[in-house]
Amino acid sequence: MILTRNISLLMLLGAASPLAAQDLAEVDREDDIIVIGRAERLYRVEETSSGKLPTDPLASSQSITVITDDLIRDQGARDAQDLYRNISGVSVFSYAGVTARGFRQEENFFDGLRGDPYSGFSVPQTFNIERLEFLKGPAGMLYGQSAPGGLFNYISKKPSFDPAIEARAIVGTRDRFGGSAEATGPLSGKIAGRVAVFYENSDNFRWNADNETLILDAGLRTDFDFGTLTLQATRYDIDLGGNRLRGVPTDDDGNFLADRRWNHNEATDFLRLQSNVAQALLAVEPTDQLKLDFGLRYIDANESQEYHEPRGLFDSDGDGEVDSSIREFRDQFRTYESWSFGANAIWSADVGDIGNRILAGMDYYQEDGSLNYYRARGTNSAVAGLPTPLSLTNPQYGVTDPSTYDLTLIYPDDRPASARRAGLYILEEATIGPVIAVVGARYDDFRDELQGQSYGDNAWTWRAGLTWRVREDVSLFGQYATSFEPQGIAQQDVLAGGPFSPLKGDMLEAGMKTALLGGRVQSSLSVYQIRRTNVLQADPAGDPGGDGVDDFVSFGEVTSKGFDLDLAADITPDWVLTVNYGYNDTKITKDNGGSGFSLNIGDRFPNAPKHQLGFWTRYQIRPVGLAFALGGDYVSARRSISDQRVKPYLVFDGSIIYEAGPWTAMVRIDNILDKTYASSGFIDRTGHFPGEPRSAFIEVTRKF
Repeated sequence: MILTRNISLLMLLGAASPLAAQDLAEVDREDDIIVIGRAERLYRVEETSSGKLPTDPLASSQSITVITDDLIRDQGARDAQDLYRNISGVSVFSYAGVTARGFRQEENFFDGLRGDPYSGFSVPQTFNIERLEFLKGPAGMLYGQSAPGGLFNYISKKPSFDPAIEARAIVGTRDRFGGSAEATGPLSGKIAGRVAVFYENSDNFRWNADNETLILDAGLRTDFDFGTLTLQATRYDIDLGGNRLRGVPTDDDGNFLADRRWNHNEATDFLRLQSNVAQALLAVEPTDQLKLDFGLRYIDANESQEYHEPRGLFDSDGDGEVDSSIREFRDQFRTYESWSFGANAIWSADVGDIGNRILAGMDYYQEDGSLNYYRARGTNSAVAGLPTPLSLTNPQYGVTDPSTYDLTLIYPDDRPASARRAGLYILEEATIGPVIAVVGARYDDFRDELQGQSYGDNAWTWRAGLTWRVREDVSLFGQYATSFEPQGIAQQDVLAGGPFSPLKGDMLEAGMKTALLGGRVQSSLSVYQIRRTNVLQADPAGDPGGDGVDDFVSFGEVTSKGFDLDLAADITPDWVLTVNYGYNDTKITKDNGGSGFSLNIGDRFPNAPKHQLGFWTRYQIRPVGLAFALGGDYVSARRSISDQRVKPYLVFDGSIIYEAGPWTAMVRIDNILDKTYASSGFIDRTGHFPGEPRSAFIEVTRKF
């Protein structure tokens, strides 16, 4: 267990999260007091970096949603899934994946570099994250392969020369306990350091499942005459008992056929991730006109899994109703090693009355891994050496011992795989009075290898945008962008139906941004159309060829149309409100001859809700140091990959926050009304992913 291996670390844990230290900043200037509203000071940034040209949001033709550390703390968010409701057009799909503007999106960048330390099946934690930027729409011109719905870029916490020490502790329902401690400050005149530790342990609401997480984080920063060098190292140790979690089976109308706590896994099943990350970031400014930045990221991770996979539903008693699930046992061990390098140069110079900035850059990514995979597939009856079926209504766990299963090796030679990505890009930004125009191009080349088979391709991607600053606080924008995305290495396997042609997409978008009433009201409205070709989905038939590997099928074209609306407002100096709404209509517009898939031209795309709404409001009673907050998340009905209905849901969360000097205490309740719902749908044999029942925790923070 992580806890027993690291028990001494708990002595560092004190009290909990400073959910936004103060709602107002007051600055005395003689007899005047200047009051800065909460939304402007805490929930808004003056500059975004995910567009690679640092830009005032109102001057950008891109739509970027920024979730700041203050909002993360205000909402008591522990992982990325707690944050998605703050982004218009985004809803949960599975694990760290989301549906963004109608399309599944799983790619996560950290500090602008490719490479995910959570390895796909674990959800990113917020502990060492300074802010999250979600770049909407195709980002291929800037980042290479990426989904057309958007791209997550997590900005990590860095060492600071401003001394700060903070400790927090948490206890909650389902035996949740843990805490964190972090300290940063100068070590010498030009060197600053940061050390931090996070630990948490809790039971999952699903039977047999629990979660234990340890994160160790450290960094050094040195400033010199014309730049900054930052070195960081992070260790992730995640132990998920009773995982890898699938959904709960439903009927075609979206009704659960089992308790939402039902789990196909045994208590002895697990998913364990150990990931080590080292990163170096260098930013230099040789001249006033030239800025350079370089990033190097290394990840070494391994992930072991032993779990029972649902393989199909059946009627065990002959009454005409399915009531049990066939299972197979999987014993898997993955290794993952990657290098990611990126470099950017920004040259700025006015040409007459034209403000001019040129961005030129390159990135390179190399990933090598392996998969060791054993399996034992059960039937709809008890067979010695194989997993037993599991009842949906009265599951009996522990009937068979996985150590006695007759396992079969699925892939020889530990299934080695490697991926290489390389790209070059250039972008020109010209400012002529109130008009800002950008145009850019990128060349990508990729090569994947899987068990001696090689797949490769290359492509150009483009972006053009225009922004008109109608006023200092109002801008109109539009852009055209394309995307290029190789299929996953596993999906290229001939046993999975591959190889498949790369995904390609394009987008047209236009909208308006505001920062009205001196910044008290910030808003963004964008209308878009996205087309994507060669989209893959899991075959509902699983493995129709009987070769031991589940298949994928391909569509010809999927088109997404919709609009996003985001609003943050200081209603009063003590009352803040954020609202986001996304309307989306994603449908299959062309096919590749059907491919044996259950959806047809004109059908809505799986897990793409037509309506998504999120809000967060917080009211502060300053004289007594109290604040009350309420949030909501609404997602309309969807269709699963197997064309089953996924019911709409509306859930509410709330917090009470008390602040006294350096202390902050928060009581948080999630899913206040204890709504039973599915957060997303998958395929019929694995069911819908159930949303979490009502839970609560208390968090206390002490700043030093």
